[in-house]
Amino acid sequence: GPEAEPPSGVSRKRALLTVFILCYVNLLNYMDRFTVAGVLPDIERDFGINDEKSGLLQTVFICSYMFLAPFGYLGDRYNRKFIMSVGIAFWSVVTLASSYTPRSLFWLLLLTRGLVGVGEASYSTIAPTIIADLYVKERRTNMLSFFYFAIPVGSGLGYIVGSQVGSLAGDWHWALRVTPGLGLVAVLLLLLVVKEPKRGAVEHPEHQMRQSSQSSWLADLLALSRNHSFVLCHFGFTAVAFVTGSLALWAPTFLFRAAVFTGERAPCVAGNCAASDSLIFGTITCVTGVLGVASGVQVSRLLRRRTQRADPLVCAAGLLVSAPFLYLALVFAQASTVATYVFIFFGETFLSMNWAIVADILLYVVVPTRRSTAEALQIVVSHLLGDAGSPYLIGVVSDSLRRSDSFLWQFRSLQLSLLLCCFIAVVGGAFFLATALFIEEDRRRAETYDPAVLSAGEEPIVVPRSGRSARVPVSSVLV
Repeated sequence: GPEAEPPSGVSRKRALLTVFILCYVNLLNYMDRFTVAGVLPDIERDFGINDEKSGLLQTVFICSYMFLAPFGYLGDRYNRKFIMSVGIAFWSVVTLASSYTPRSLFWLLLLTRGLVGVGEASYSTIAPTIIADLYVKERRTNMLSFFYFAIPVGSGLGYIVGSQVGSLAGDWHWALRVTPGLGLVAVLLLLLVVKEPKRGAVEHPEHQMRQSSQSSWLADLLALSRNHSFVLCHFGFTAVAFVTGSLALWAPTFLFRAAVFTGERAPCVAGNCAASDSLIFGTITCVTGVLGVASGVQVSRLLRRRTQRADPLVCAAGLLVSAPFLYLALVFAQASTVATYVFIFFGETFLSMNWAIVADILLYVVVPTRRSTAEALQIVVSHLLGDAGSPYLIGVVSDSLRRSDSFLWQFRSLQLSLLLCCFIAVVGGAFFLATALFIEEDRRRAETYDPAVLSAGEEPIVVPRSGRSARVPVSSVLV
């Protein structure tokens, strides 16, 4: 007989195609974001800017991306694929426009890079919630893992495509002209293939998620702020964003300066200054990302047989173990290039272990009708305190430590400023350890909620002994 319609309202084949399309868009998202980092030495030379202004390129992008994250509020209430389509089209057009920035107008490059973040905010806050409405439990974890493979792979491709296209064309502007066309293809795929799933139906088939069953935005924020696992996991992920944001922009430039300092490379006097460093670092980012995400999910899955706190514990271990490897990579840069790349490989592998796991934590400790809002809040907090300011902060510290314009101090000042990433990684690990204290109770509360009470601003409280839930106003909930 004919196959029964799944609770989500989306067939198995279309659901699988939807995940592939979302992964494709996520890949383009991170390719576009890190293309600039792959040609950063060329941009510095072309515009005649210092480390502080170079850091602004990433900061203005993240700031606009962060402030527009409340797109998640719209994603909880309106058609998500149309919101994503408009945002991706806007992002593609602005990226193409930024590639025509003249040398005398650095402020215009900053402005266009900032506008790119507007388009990306409409996608990143919504895409994971669509996957959450298509799959549950192990299947959801697997699909999220596949989705988050695109982050390190896309980041690595951004370095590779940016540096190699700029090298072949002899002009870094061409590096920014690759992703816009691919972005318009993504818009067509979203409009023609993706079908909007029913919110929360795959988890609670007996409930129909309607507009009237949703609480106000302020009630959503209040409930999320009282979710200990959600808040603590936020701060842990903020540390991840700080470290990855700093390394994403400055690692190729740091490796190039180390090679110039040790005499392995001639100083940059023409274009394509760090093409080889960007290529190697991009390849490492792709490989370590795949290894890190896959190993993180598998280790967490095995550890869950012993404890339900496995997810935050694995995230904490990944950050705490990555810190000494990143430190050794910075220290050995002046002595051995090979050793530096080896330590970067292990450091980034452990750092990547938490990408899919953090997304899974957010989805299972938050009720379905608040997930896009939760994604938006996570983006605001993690980027506000993380990678929105970390590239600029590293540049400012580097300039303040530099005593002269010699090759020694160009390298040494950036080396010392990047040591801050090691300290932040340890702090992030501590936040994930704290998350483990509350994860079981918060997950149980999210799984036993009743959608019918959300419009009244009520939250279920789980009583561990009887397993029952009581309905009380949000204002009186003690999480």
